[in-house]
Amino acid sequence: MKTPTPLGGRPLTDSTNPSGYLSLTLHAHLPYVVNHGTWPHGIEWLHEAAAETYLPLLCVLRNLERDGIALHCNLNLSPVLLEQLAHPVFQAEFPHYLERKITAAGEDEAYFNTTGEQHFAETARFWHSFFSEALSDFEALGRDIIRGFREFDDKGMIELITCGATHGYMPLLGTDESLRAQVRLAVDTHERHLGKRPRGIWIPECGYRPAGKWAYPVPATEALPEAFERIGVEQALSESGLEFFLVDTHLIEESARVASPYDRGKPRAQSVPVPQAAYRKLYQPYYVGGAYAEKDSKKRLVSVFPRDPRTGLQVWSGESGYPGDPAYLDFHKKRWPGGHRYWRVTGSHIEMDKKEPYYPQQAAERVHSHASHFVQLIWEALECSFGDAFPPVLSAPFDAELFGHWWFEGPQWIEAVARILHNYPAGIAMITGSEYLDRYPRGGSITMHEGSWGAEGTNHVWMNPETAWTYTQLYPAELYLREVCTAGKWRESELGTRIVQQMCRELLLLESSDWQFLITTGAARDYAEMRFHDHHEEFNALKSMWESIDSLSEEQLQRLAAIEERDSLFLEIDPGYWAAGARETLNSGGEAPRISGAGPKIDENDRDPVEDSTLSKLPKFIPTGTP
Repeated sequence: MKTPTPLGGRPLTDSTNPSGYLSLTLHAHLPYVVNHGTWPHGIEWLHEAAAETYLPLLCVLRNLERDGIALHCNLNLSPVLLEQLAHPVFQAEFPHYLERKITAAGEDEAYFNTTGEQHFAETARFWHSFFSEALSDFEALGRDIIRGFREFDDKGMIELITCGATHGYMPLLGTDESLRAQVRLAVDTHERHLGKRPRGIWIPECGYRPAGKWAYPVPATEALPEAFERIGVEQALSESGLEFFLVDTHLIEESARVASPYDRGKPRAQSVPVPQAAYRKLYQPYYVGGAYAEKDSKKRLVSVFPRDPRTGLQVWSGESGYPGDPAYLDFHKKRWPGGHRYWRVTGSHIEMDKKEPYYPQQAAERVHSHASHFVQLIWEALECSFGDAFPPVLSAPFDAELFGHWWFEGPQWIEAVARILHNYPAGIAMITGSEYLDRYPRGGSITMHEGSWGAEGTNHVWMNPETAWTYTQLYPAELYLREVCTAGKWRESELGTRIVQQMCRELLLLESSDWQFLITTGAARDYAEMRFHDHHEEFNALKSMWESIDSLSEEQLQRLAAIEERDSLFLEIDPGYWAAGARETLNSGGEAPRISGAGPKIDENDRDPVEDSTLSKLPKFIPTGTP
């Protein structure tokens, strides 16, 4: 009797002792849109993502838990998303959004009944049920979506990781303090909302920069210093106790191997590097070596996981990937009013008026077929490594909002993949980043050049002729805030603390990589430009308040209160994070200490001489203004 082979005819292996692993990572993030518009751009984005992605993912987790299956994925809830999901404005407004969708579905059904379009009427009932269940689930959570994910993390079914505080694009941030603040505030926010410090991080846009001399990539002005030495992204992560991150394929393929120290605190047997082989290169984590590792061997090294290219294309591409299947729900064509979708993809490059009706059951059948195909791809990618001393791991990182919002059937596809890997002895199991690092060694130590997962693999999406003007305004603001926070006078009064804390919030919102992305892609260019201009204007208004703090007018005080109310995130923010040389270092127990609200105490023995010499050359007054 032949061994059953449901995965493309390949022989199956014993799943109780996996020969390889899938590490799925979902990156849930939206820019700060609370109190910044409704439709078509603004809080409607958050409502759509919550209804179509976040609540459906929780439903998938409940279904799997019911059947004794753990997803074992990494799930990043970005700090700025956590702040929005916990915001009273979202929690109050989201039920009204769902009620509007429910009402629109009922009205659509009545209309289609009058026209005799019974299939569309049936789809309208589907939408009525979908949004009714979303409302019921939201209320059952006490209007706290974060609580739902926290409970599954506590049960060990998923691993929640963090991101940059406001998704600042790390390779282009203008000071080490801004980079560190994005990381430190992220860790603080994660712990405050989720009850524990994260071990992993999704670096925004998978954007990495090593240590070395760096110059501002915009025209030189008196406000900007000359080229100076910068820390690498891995150093900022290590200082805050983070253990792993992910990068795009090409950064690993073009990396250089360097001498690999042992994993600190781990038995020697777990520290022996896996022999390098061409077939294995993308299917193992590595230590990030370089200047930080060489400078002090006692520093905790950070690990990096490569992105698998083939599976990524299958899940992402609307042209050749799963989301472009003719049976799936079309994202673009909607019926107004209400905005419900009744048509399927039908085919690539099909005109809107040629789209055919959507049949949920047909789409469900394709979900299972595509899940099986995905598992087959994993098996083929890892097959050559099955006999190695340590099992390979395929890292598959995706934006969470792809699943459900852009690709409506995506959450069901994730569930189907988990079920196939659980039910069939394919020899592959799902695993989180931390779980893999706890069990197996790294594949050695590497150094990487600068890059991202954006177009061309460079910084181009975020720094180009269409976006360079944003950095001419951002960099002086970063330098000015560092000067203010370093002086420390903000601690001397409650009003001073309020003003500088809000300056920190506005700078963080200016640093969001979403604005440059939306400008470059044209997806919401006008909105992104407006948002950047607004936050820059607010920063300059706060700067004026700070410089005339002893003679503020009533109008200025009212404006301060209005800015605080509109951009009310990171309420416990510590301006000391932006002080020159401030950092968060690991203690002997391997955990990063908490810093009090009074600002960090800088250990003179922990200063970087190169950084200090650079700081001493900065101008004392940094003017701001448009280019």
